Amino acid sequence: MRVALIHYWLNGMRGGERVLEAFCDLFPDADIFTHVCDRKRLSSKLNQHDIKTTFISKMPFARSQYQKYLPFMPRALEELNLSEYDLVISSESGPAKGVIPRPDAFHMCYTHSPMRYIWDLYPQYQASAGRLAKIAFPGIAHRLRTWDVTSAARVDQFLANSSFVAKRIEKYYRRSSEVVFPPVATEDFKIADESERGDYFLAAGEFVRYKRFDLAIDAFNELGLKLKVIGDGEERKALERKAGDNIEFLGRVPFSELKHHFARCKALVFPGEEDFGMIPVEVMASGRPVIAYARGGALDTVVDGLSGLFVKEQTVEAFVEAIGSFKDEDFDPQRIRAHAETFGREPFKQKVRQILAQNGIS
Repeated sequence: MRVALIHYWLNGMRGGERVLEAFCDLFPDADIFTHVCDRKRLSSKLNQHDIKTTFISKMPFARSQYQKYLPFMPRALEELNLSEYDLVISSESGPAKGVIPRPDAFHMCYTHSPMRYIWDLYPQYQASAGRLAKIAFPGIAHRLRTWDVTSAARVDQFLANSSFVAKRIEKYYRRSSEVVFPPVATEDFKIADESERGDYFLAAGEFVRYKRFDLAIDAFNELGLKLKVIGDGEERKALERKAGDNIEFLGRVPFSELKHHFARCKALVFPGEEDFGMIPVEVMASGRPVIAYARGGALDTVVDGLSGLFVKEQTVEAFVEAIGSFKDEDFDPQRIRAHAETFGREPFKQKVRQILAQNGIS
């Protein structure tokens, strides 16, 4: 059986690329198709595969400015020749599922999210766009939405990475999907001894507006408790300007240091609405609880009272109340880790094999 894996772009190792690695484990001889690729920023596992790029990779400055070529990506996908492949698995967050397999091939789409910048987050992206983008993007987004819905009909089986994403697939594409949680390398994380734990809370991720790090900063400014913040992004300078002396920004850190803080923080503060959110699971695999906004993927990953606390409203006041009432002794690190292990790599692979078998593919 010839297998093609379609991924939107390969310019780093984030959550989507870790899912792609798991598909590579399932299909070690698969070929990978993507719009642009920077092999220097990929894992050795992905680099072992034959990676083919669309014509987008030949455009000027494509590796760094690939998102500016978004209007051309539908055509680029449709020009790919997949006639040799029996199974096509697309990894969708940017345009990926719009390929055209041969009629008897099976196309399964693992959806990290329908393209948020043309659907649910379109108003935020449009509001923050530059002057020229504000003029051009409405027309581009309109055409992309039409193509996005049309190309959904080319998919035989949708997989959603969370219940939250499954609802959006139903809303925008009018298609049902199976929820298959993404594979988290829970074995990479360990519980720290109680004597090694710190007296600080943690926030971590990419500093972009929708992740709402500003809520965490404002809440800890009011509480005066210690907060360490790991990550970088467009919002960093603004966040640093408003942060008090009790808040420390660590920037991007090596994986060893990341694991250190995951295992030693009092709890992770997670104020954004994510499609799934791997960081909360990694922190829970380290035995630490998560204080999360009760929407999005957190509803699948966090168990209120067992592995963390839910904050019902996305406001500073609600987070101040939740963090202020947090008690470390209410949470058992071993039970938290046991819960996190249900989101590991093997459960992911088993679920994918099961769904393929149900469709006559083994």
